[in-house]
Amino acid sequence: MLQLFEIVLIKNSLLTAFAFIGLITYISYLISDKLLYGLLHSSVVAISIGLILAYVGGVYSEGSKGLADIPLLSGLGIMGGAMLRDFAIVATAFGVRMEELRKGGILGVASLFIGIFSSFMIGITVAFAFGYRDAVSLTTLGAGAATYIVGPVTGTALGATSEVIALSIATGLVKAILVMITTPLVAKYIGLNNPRAAMIFGGVMGTNSGVMAGLAATNPKLVPYGAMTATFYTGLGCLLGPSLIFILVRALF
Repeated sequence: MLQLFEIVLIKNSLLTAFAFIGLITYISYLISDKLLYGLLHSSVVAISIGLILAYVGGVYSEGSKGLADIPLLSGLGIMGGAMLRDFAIVATAFGVRMEELRKGGILGVASLFIGIFSSFMIGITVAFAFGYRDAVSLTTLGAGAATYIVGPVTGTALGATSEVIALSIATGLVKAILVMITTPLVAKYIGLNNPRAAMIFGGVMGTNSGVMAGLAATNPKLVPYGAMTATFYTGLGCLLGPSLIFILVRALF
């Protein structure tokens, strides 16, 4: 009976993955609400649990895809892939009211460039301080400071080593978690209480998951606006990283 049940779960791996993630999400909500009294948003708890489980799954299966290397949870590889991720990001745009989007104006556009170039500069400065000197590694690590998506995209385009690309992803994940945690704590001090402010915040921070989780903990109605500019940030970062920014870094180093 157990073998039959296992076969059914493996053959319907994507549905199994959705059920598994649903269970993790439910547990995260309970931990956030009952144990942490809302001090950390459930998204932060869920991502932390996910990272721990990915490590445990990698050690258990001796593979490279975390829990997705376990046959019973192989559907996580599809669910967590680029297709569904991008679909979820694009879907957030449908919650945006166009009249509010237009109010962002030039400040919304400026925030994108300010956020991208400042993140790259910080990432490149830290990478330089840790001994990296070649333009490819510096640009890749700077891209990781932008987001954990821009990092590997830039690194792959420039031919960076796998170690540097992995570091860029880790850098982006740390940034995302920090944004998740700190956003609800500083929201009232920076005036993050309206759609225009959310768009500028998303443009400056850029990390989609961090911005959305942070805004969800602050005011769920602001999530689509922050997600909109954060999505543009990711696309613009992927465009500028391997081109203009790499040319500038190569000229300097």
